[in-house]
Amino acid sequence: MSVARVDAAALTSFVYEEARLLDEKRFDEWYELFTEDAFYWMPLTRGQPDGENYTSLLYEDKLLLRIRIERLKSPHAFSQQQPSFSQHLLQAPIVESSGDDARSWVMRTPFLYVESQLDNQLLLAGVSRLHLVQLDGRLRIRLKKVELVNCDAALPQIQLFP
Repeated sequence: MSVARVDAAALTSFVYEEARLLDEKRFDEWYELFTEDAFYWMPLTRGQPDGENYTSLLYEDKLLLRIRIERLKSPHAFSQQQPSFSQHLLQAPIVESSGDDARSWVMRTPFLYVESQLDNQLLLAGVSRLHLVQLDGRLRIRLKKVELVNCDAALPQIQLFP
């Protein structure tokens, strides 16, 4: 998404587009939304201060995201012999904070996430925080933090990206 001036509407549109790319399995386009130093983080406990010094459900840098995407695309991925599908249901995103430089924002979005594979369906609820920056006239994700309501539960395997 190319933006000249970033306002709340452009930020909100970016959040919806990010979810749409995931639901349409346009993983390569989704991957390009991330900065080179980006992380995708799903904390294991509420109030977890960071993903680097604490165990997380997920704490993946851009390289690990690429590996996961390639695995999902591989015809040899056993867990995807019957493919998984997802649907993100988003509450209206809000700008939770913005940087003093007017080039960074945190978008808070409560969500329901449904993932299905054949007769199995997984429903997760939580809040997503996208830490966005403007680089070269484009919005990019520096951190995607997904806080699940039941993060401390024994969760089944999540195949795609909440």
